Amino acid sequence: MAAMKFAVDCMLGKLAKWLKILGFDAVFFSKIEDDALLSLASAEDRILLTKDNALLEKARDIPSLFIDSENWREQIVQVIEAFGLRPEVRPYSRCIECNIPLKNLDRSHAKNLVTPFVYKHTDGFSICPGCGRVFWRGTHFRDMDAKIEKILTGEK
Repeated sequence: MAAMKFAVDCMLGKLAKWLKILGFDAVFFSKIEDDALLSLASAEDRILLTKDNALLEKARDIPSLFIDSENWREQIVQVIEAFGLRPEVRPYSRCIECNIPLKNLDRSHAKNLVTPFVYKHTDGFSICPGCGRVFWRGTHFRDMDAKIEKILTGEK
């Protein structure tokens, strides 16, 4: 089965960000006309995620999910449960800016791309082949890991 890809409407930016953090292909534009979003979803075989009833009506033949909650955590859980995605979760494997899968970056190649402090205190690095952004497990990951754990266990 091919990996699921999502087109996320402009009302669901935090959902799109967290789908990418969890490793899912999720395109999001802060401003896009409905017809353009639907065309993109259709052309790229993406599932439309929306809170907009009018957009859902226009979607017709495009696989779609109406997002019920205003809470981003509940939204993520809804998507994961609706499509049985728990086994597909791959945190920190996709660029949250470009939506492109990250590549491992050899530590020696990271030396000139991060601060000396980060280089000294970090073992593993990833790089986005699209934008060149370098990622590592910094101090904020503890908080993100806790949020991911709550999402995956359904804890509030």
